[in-house]
Amino acid sequence: MDQHFRLVDELFRPETFAALSDLCEIEGAQNEPMSKERIDQRIDEASILVAAFPGLNASQIERAKNLKATIEVAGAFSEGLDYQACFDKKIEVLSCSPGFRQSVAEMTLALALAGGRGLVREHEAFRAGQEHWLEDCSDTDFTLFGADIGFIGFGQIAKETVRLMAPFAPKIRAYDPYPSPENNDVEFCSLDQLVEKSRIVIVAAVPSDETRNILRADLIAKLQKSSLVILISRAWCADFPALLAAANAKKITLATDVFPTEPLPEDDELRNMQNIILSPHRAAAVPGGRHLIGDMIYHDIKAILDGRPERQLKPVNPAQVSSLISAQKELPPVG
Repeated sequence: MDQHFRLVDELFRPETFAALSDLCEIEGAQNEPMSKERIDQRIDEASILVAAFPGLNASQIERAKNLKATIEVAGAFSEGLDYQACFDKKIEVLSCSPGFRQSVAEMTLALALAGGRGLVREHEAFRAGQEHWLEDCSDTDFTLFGADIGFIGFGQIAKETVRLMAPFAPKIRAYDPYPSPENNDVEFCSLDQLVEKSRIVIVAAVPSDETRNILRADLIAKLQKSSLVILISRAWCADFPALLAAANAKKITLATDVFPTEPLPEDDELRNMQNIILSPHRAAAVPGGRHLIGDMIYHDIKAILDGRPERQLKPVNPAQVSSLISAQKELPPVG
């Protein structure tokens, strides 16, 4: 287990790590990187490789006679692993990305409530002595109850967000570039229909070649006046300058947890723009917010060793992996 840059207790509840230790002999799992030499020495006998960035070449994979799965814990498939060699040997390649769904969905809901009810704007207005006592602020504010909400990308995070929003009985629309089984409570539609009909647009697409700037400038121009755009996956997935221009023109409110460059430079003009709610890539950053990953790792390793097929982590799609890796090369680094 070479989980660094992640910390062991960041990923695992104490009881989960204890259960995993009872299930397996764990090599590594220190809050520092394992050396490549140490991994190479032990790969011949390893059954599972858990790593922030699993890195095995074809020769190592050929030697790894017992290897049943690799599990990445950074949050995305990245280069360094010979995926084809894994496919050829039927070694499972799994991602921890579903383990972020609870904390990121919670932040998405928080941004939706803050943006819809003008909490950040009124907080700043209070400081300037310009707060709006008892005003509806009908030009900007809206309730989440019965709201039209559109998701660009309808994966684990979007589905968890919909679950959290259920008490508000919103109308949910979604567009996803990768076909998936439809949910009877969700209306799947085109991107044009989604941006034209949604008061809140949530960008939750996975970064890939296909999703680069998926929220394009021409679609941003079609957004409803006073709509709220929540950017929760990566800035890669939207025309970020066009979003800033729309917010600056007071057409929309933008709530973003991600940026094209991270950390944001101290002199970036974005820091002083209006109609923007800023969060410094903290959607999953809360004590215990990544413990679901450890729970899933334990579940899947036990299932693999028991010979059971059910998985909670995300298996790689061989048809998409090249596109996903290509996007990761250009994104701000994680950690």
